[in-house]
Amino acid sequence: MVKFNRFTLENGLRVLVHEDSTTPMAVLNILYDVGARDENPDQTGFAHLFEHLMFGGSVNIPNYDGPLQRVGGENNAFTSNDITNYYITLPSANIETAFWLESDRMLSLAFSEKSLEVQRNVVIEEFKQRYLNQPYGDVWLRLRPMVYKQHPYQWATIGKTIKHIEDAKIEDVKAFFQKHYNPSNAIMVVGGDVRTGQVRELAEKWFGPIPAGEKYNRKLPVEAPQNEERRETVTAKVPLDDVYIAFQMSNRADPGYYAVELISDILSRGNSSRLYKSLVKDKQIFSEVHAYITGSLDKGMFLLEGKPTEGISIEQAEEELWAELERLKTEPVPADELTKVKNKTESTMAFSEMSLLDKAMNLAYYELMGDAEELNQETAKYLAVTPAQIQQQAIEIFRKENSSTLIYLAEKVVPSEQEFSELEN
Repeated sequence: MVKFNRFTLENGLRVLVHEDSTTPMAVLNILYDVGARDENPDQTGFAHLFEHLMFGGSVNIPNYDGPLQRVGGENNAFTSNDITNYYITLPSANIETAFWLESDRMLSLAFSEKSLEVQRNVVIEEFKQRYLNQPYGDVWLRLRPMVYKQHPYQWATIGKTIKHIEDAKIEDVKAFFQKHYNPSNAIMVVGGDVRTGQVRELAEKWFGPIPAGEKYNRKLPVEAPQNEERRETVTAKVPLDDVYIAFQMSNRADPGYYAVELISDILSRGNSSRLYKSLVKDKQIFSEVHAYITGSLDKGMFLLEGKPTEGISIEQAEEELWAELERLKTEPVPADELTKVKNKTESTMAFSEMSLLDKAMNLAYYELMGDAEELNQETAKYLAVTPAQIQQQAIEIFRKENSSTLIYLAEKVVPSEQEFSELEN
């Protein structure tokens, strides 16, 4: 049980406070309700680029990290298709430094051509290293457009193409900031050795004067149900063949989500999971195989991924994966197997309550979804899932016409005449 208090400033900033006197530390977490799904299709990668720009300094504090390090603090951030999240951890005695830093860059981030150029180059290099020059790195650049034809989930957080980052103009960056980075579009969670009254005073002092900004209403296109099988095969410089099968699934707030996440655990959580026991250990069809979900705020993805062992054809590998999915559709999951994955989930939820930062992040995320109190109901929702609900979700999701299959074939290297001659000798 994560206890918290809640209040809202006049400018719309929602503030949650988790008091924990067992630690000398504190965390300030700010979630901005903006992700890659909010980007212009012709200007993708902006949410991620902006995450980098936020550490470029503000008008009043040109070196963001310097003051924080002097008071023993650390910070970081991440961007997803749904949100952008910034956090600071530091000794609770120095919590006001976190308020000062975060409020200043929310109010007066420094915009300069130099900062934009520096961060643009950083993001471009990241694009090249992680997505273009790494084996299987472009999987999301290929797979997302297969699964999504209308919704902006069709591009990864890094963006569709490097060109969108190269073409980013300072006026575009400023417009993105003004639209998304304001109190009415943010949720702040303060946790640790703090008191609600103290946090309220600091919030009013540092964030209260910031203009609310306009809270816009999203009008994102709804992804239509998939009604035909989609496939793509690419030959690439990868060490092994690889199979990806993606399915459209429900959004994060759907009641069926909990059964779907447990399905991914039944298939692929640990060495006692179905895919590992059957397809890696017993039949040796794959050298490794995984199942996981995206858990997106809008319609999500359920994914299977596996690297066939030497001598196993892609066709056989796919057949074996589909056989395991059919088993879920036709046979109820035994009670002891379902209990096992539920216990693992319960353990994970319990461990997340031991981390101050995890609690702050989770409170912010559940508040975004509607009510942070729902965080305390999550474990019960997983424990309530029945074998019938597992089977129902499997039947709805694991259909050929709802599948998008991406195959990587390892490029065969043909030796030159000289190399061939050396091999013969």
